[in-house]
Amino acid sequence: METTKIKSITIETTINAPIDKVWERWTKPEHILHWNNASDDWFTPRAENDLRVGGKFTSRMEARDGSFGFDFGGLYTSVKTNDHIMYTMDDKRKVKVVFKSQGNSTLITETFEPESENSPEMQRDGWQSILNNFKKYVEKYDNRDILHFEININAPVKVVYNRMFEDKYWRLWTAEFSPTSHYKGSWEKGSKILFLGDDPEGNMGGMVSRIRENIPDKFVSIEHLGFVKDGEEITSGPQVEDWAGVLENYSFADQQGHTLLTVTIDSNQEFKPYFQETWPKALKKLKSLCETN
Repeated sequence: METTKIKSITIETTINAPIDKVWERWTKPEHILHWNNASDDWFTPRAENDLRVGGKFTSRMEARDGSFGFDFGGLYTSVKTNDHIMYTMDDKRKVKVVFKSQGNSTLITETFEPESENSPEMQRDGWQSILNNFKKYVEKYDNRDILHFEININAPVKVVYNRMFEDKYWRLWTAEFSPTSHYKGSWEKGSKILFLGDDPEGNMGGMVSRIRENIPDKFVSIEHLGFVKDGEEITSGPQVEDWAGVLENYSFADQQGHTLLTVTIDSNQEFKPYFQETWPKALKKLKSLCETN
């Protein structure tokens, strides 16, 4: 007897958050970087999303050990804010995601056409794991905002990229955060890097981080793992919960020989006013350094 081919698979979850917040965190690339993985040994280093009918999206998904990676993308066929999204994947399979408000919570129902290489059960489990991870992200980090800063610099992208990360220039423009600001480590993708500086009492402090992605002249993503206190690296325990997994992303866009530099950074409510005051000053200093020969 021939086995009946499954035409579609449906998964769902209820998220304890209003639909506006759920929609934003599902569709904004800076949020997608946080939740688009089925397990902790995978991550999404970059994502693009042109959310409109005819618009394209793509996410790069990679194993944390660097052993494998692939691009997941498609084309939107229907989009209605806070209601539904429909798209066709690059392999021509169709997906529909429905958002239903339930007051202070939101029901997401996702229906997709399966591929033929893996069992329906495996595919259902994988897609459900990603959906569960999205639920965890929205609910756990409810107090986090993603701050957005940008500046137009009258210099080519290559100049801005190089001067942003070169040690002697880094110390100058990040002095707005700390007069003794510097880093130790490599900007190579996957590398550990420490961002350091003295606090007002003269004690060494900073962040323990790694480079999630580095595409020269285009995009850099930093994942903060913990912090440095009195010279000691702290990457576990309840005291790092506010910092573990925080992302800081830099995007470089050529605009006829000028550069549009965009920075997005996760922030809790405590540090939000500080970042909103300091980042514009730091970017203004970087602009001056890049526009000076």
